[in-house]
Amino acid sequence: MNLILRPVAAEFAKILSTRMWWILALVLFGYIALLAGGLSALFGGVESGAISPDSMNSGGGAGLSTLGSLPPLIYSFAASVGYVFPVLLGALATTGEFRHQTLTPTFLATPRRDRVLGAKTIALFVVGAVLGLVGLAASVGVGALVFNGFGIDPLLADGETWALIGRTVLAMALWAVIGVGLGVLVPSQVASIVIVLAFTQFIEPLLRFASTFTEVTADIGKFLPGAASDALVGASFFTLASPGGSVLEPWQGGLVLLAYGLLATGFGYLISWKRDVT
Repeated sequence: MNLILRPVAAEFAKILSTRMWWILALVLFGYIALLAGGLSALFGGVESGAISPDSMNSGGGAGLSTLGSLPPLIYSFAASVGYVFPVLLGALATTGEFRHQTLTPTFLATPRRDRVLGAKTIALFVVGAVLGLVGLAASVGVGALVFNGFGIDPLLADGETWALIGRTVLAMALWAVIGVGLGVLVPSQVASIVIVLAFTQFIEPLLRFASTFTEVTADIGKFLPGAASDALVGASFFTLASPGGSVLEPWQGGLVLLAYGLLATGFGYLISWKRDVT
């Protein structure tokens, strides 16, 4: 048992001994709180009548009737927007080993490289779940307060809301695993950061939008990692952009995300993790 726990404890020590994890957590909280607070105030104001819906429609806004239940959509921001943070953390925690050459003493202490990578994956899975809780503290905490202010039920007594919260934590944990896999597959820290930001902020949103044009591409687009994550969580503003699009079941979305993480980690192990280090 110690052969498993000691490497995992060492990986936690590496992560917690740096400022990277809590800086990302703070930025995540502020970012999600700003989005959740702003949009819940906007849509909550329209829903309650405090804001005239005509002012939105004159600006090209869609009717709120198409949005469905507002609270789950706001709460889902923790994952649908915040998922980039656990990916970055997983990638940085792995590429930092190559950049600062800490892999050498790590492999000397634990010669089984597969055990080291497994321990890092487990540690980042847990830390990714913690980031999920941070994102939810922002989206649910701020969103529920704003909805209460407008007299809208935040649905915190609804079991499905808490199921969504649990699935969000799982999604964020799986994104951290994907980040580990990317960091192993692309050991360059700069390159991995560029890939994460370019793919999550530009490439995949464009691919998801383009996939809605035909039924065939929609069936392919639902297997993109962001679409799988939204399916796992069960709510997202992005899925509303294509109401006729095909969506995976939550359990299927979770398996797709897990597959991305395992494939990236497996290929990375074969390509770079087993190489000689100096």
